Amino acid sequence: MAWNFRRRVKIIPGVHLNFSKNGVSTSIGVKGASMTFGPSGTYLNAGIPALGIYNRQKFTGEHATVPPSPQHTTPIIDARGNIFSADIHEITSQDMQGVKEAILLARQQRLSLTKDLSKIQQTQRTTKLKKTMSYLLLYGLIQKSIPANLTHDILAQSEAIKQTKEQINESYVKLEIDFDPEIQTEIQIRYETLIRTFMDLTRCHRIWDVTSAHYEDRAITRSSAGTVVTRKNVGFSFKSIPDFKSDIKALYFQNANGADLYIYPSFIVMMQAGLSDFGIIGLDEIDLQQSFVRFTETEPVPADSKIIDQTWTKVNKNGTPDRRFKGNYQIPVVRYGEIRLKTNTGLHEEYEFSNYEASESFAKAFQEYQAFVRQLMV
Repeated sequence: MAWNFRRRVKIIPGVHLNFSKNGVSTSIGVKGASMTFGPSGTYLNAGIPALGIYNRQKFTGEHATVPPSPQHTTPIIDARGNIFSADIHEITSQDMQGVKEAILLARQQRLSLTKDLSKIQQTQRTTKLKKTMSYLLLYGLIQKSIPANLTHDILAQSEAIKQTKEQINESYVKLEIDFDPEIQTEIQIRYETLIRTFMDLTRCHRIWDVTSAHYEDRAITRSSAGTVVTRKNVGFSFKSIPDFKSDIKALYFQNANGADLYIYPSFIVMMQAGLSDFGIIGLDEIDLQQSFVRFTETEPVPADSKIIDQTWTKVNKNGTPDRRFKGNYQIPVVRYGEIRLKTNTGLHEEYEFSNYEASESFAKAFQEYQAFVRQLMV
């Protein structure tokens, strides 16, 4: 009996980020049908481009299918001073729901096609075994049509495997960015500056994720530091989420106690390794603040940090060494940079950097780029 393969045809929508003088919009779809989210509203775009037929319908608030953005409900600093973001499913903003749905659709298709591939490969292994057995048991030599049919099936299965692998390879969201020529130079200068300063930030000798901070009575601890922090070494780099296929690499912030951050030109994806859920936030929603940190360092001082003062392991209120402690020794006070990221939907992350100047330059570049994007959205 011949083995037949019915080719599966699916389409994965792409995400197109459109930057123009009229605003920033996010289009999700393929040729002929898409959904556009922008400052002037949400539109369904449908038609047949080849025939010049188009239809554009605006969704009003009463008929919108995208649920409102949830308010922040999870505390971002608990009673013990732990610093963390809200649950991933709470963070996604209203305008980014369509992007999230496109990613989920691509995942679902890859999973389905991967299962299909496994079944076809198993079937082919069985068919090859049958062909081998037909020769070993001689009936294939007597009835030559049997191995001939099996050979035909093996070829069909090989083609099915090839097609399925190609479809799996295409089951990713295609991220593209279009800049209006009138603003392309301005926005490119700002974005290239952001990329350059981020590259400098990744070269910091130490990057820490601050996971907790609480105040202590210095009279009791005999320390010069009034705030005790818990920090963990993390890495920053250029990286992209596995669901996107694009030449655009995100600015990757590793998170020590939650989902990692992937900063794209108009949105931020929060995704934790090993977990299926994720959140997406509009770039305009982020409140990024940078500041100076005076840190009493008990560990080795990074080579790119500046020592700005000296103190003692145990000190009196006036800063002099407490002579009651034997072996009391001097420790450096170092200048670090700090960046805080917050949103109304529950994002709250704090990072410290050994190179203050690098953190300051990046924060300035980010804020200028963000201000330009916000200006387009007004």
